[in-house]
Amino acid sequence: MATLVFLEDHEGELVKGSLGVLSKAAQLGDEVAAVVAGSGVEELGAQAGRYGAAKVFVAEDPVLGAPLPQPRVDVLAKVIADGGFDTVLFGASVLSADVAAGLAARLGAGLNWDLVDLELRDGQLVGKRPALQDSVFVDVGWTGKPRLALVRSGTFEPVESGGEAEVEKVAVELEDFSTKAVMVERAHAESEGPSIEDAEVIVAGGRGLGEPDKFALLEELAKALGGAVAATRAVVDAGWYPYATQVGQTGKTVAPKLYLACGISGAIQHKVGMQASGTIVAINKDPNAPIFEYADVGVVGDLHEIVPKLTELVRERRG
Repeated sequence: MATLVFLEDHEGELVKGSLGVLSKAAQLGDEVAAVVAGSGVEELGAQAGRYGAAKVFVAEDPVLGAPLPQPRVDVLAKVIADGGFDTVLFGASVLSADVAAGLAARLGAGLNWDLVDLELRDGQLVGKRPALQDSVFVDVGWTGKPRLALVRSGTFEPVESGGEAEVEKVAVELEDFSTKAVMVERAHAESEGPSIEDAEVIVAGGRGLGEPDKFALLEELAKALGGAVAATRAVVDAGWYPYATQVGQTGKTVAPKLYLACGISGAIQHKVGMQASGTIVAINKDPNAPIFEYADVGVVGDLHEIVPKLTELVRERRG
C-alpha cells in the first residue's frame, strides 16, 4: 500500500489533526509519504519525519498562501500521478474536506469520510465509520484506486517516532480554473488560550448555565486550569457562544485529558464529540441527566455555586 497523507498548515505550524492521521498511517506498516502545500512551508517538511513520514513532498509557492482548495488539488493530483500512490488520507477540517472532495472529482476516485479508525485486513484497507447517530460502527471499503479517506477530527493523536524524512520539492503547476477564486480577506476570532482541538483541559457549558453571561464562570475555571471553553449545539444556536467552540456530532470532536461538562444534559449528539476524553466530569443539578451514564465523575448540584468554588480551589492549589 503506497500511502500519501495531506498535511495542512496553519500560521507556520502543521495542523495537529493531520499529524495524527500521519502517525496512524505509519502504524499500519509500509513507508508513508506526506505532502505540504503552502507559502513559507519549506521548513515544515522535515518536521513530518518525526511523526512517521519517510518522504515529504513540499509545494512552496505564494499562490498557495491562501487556504483555497483547488490549487492544492492540482498539487496532490500531480504528486499522486508521479508517485503512484493508491491511498490518500486527510485529517478532517474545512479546507481538507474541500481538497478531498475536489480530488475525488478530479480523479474519479472513491472518498470515504467521517472515519474514526483505519486498519489493514487481509492486506486491504478498511475504514470504520459511525452510523445511526454514532450508536453503531460500520466497516467501509473502496472499489477502486486511489482510495481517499477523510478522518474525523480528533480521532488520532500525533505520536513522535523520532524518524527523519527525505524532503522533495514539487513544482507548482496550476490549472487555469484553479486560479479563478481569490481570497480577499481572512477573519480571525479573538481568543485567549488553546483552541478546543489542542487543549488538554476543556470546560464545556450547556443550557443549564441559564444565560450567556454565565459563560464567564467557565472562562475563569478554564483559565485557572490552562484549558479552553467549549459549548453545546443548543448554546451556539442560541447565540450564547461562538460556533467555533461547538462540540458534538455537528461540531468538533475533541479528546482532552479532562472534560468538564457543566449544565450539559448529555444527548447522544454531544456525546459523540467528546466521548474519547481521558476523564469526563459532569456537573448537573438533574441526577437523571444522561451524561451521568458515561461520566467518570458525576457531581449533582448547582453549577453556579460549584464552579466558582472549584475555580478558587484550583487557584489555591496552583499558587
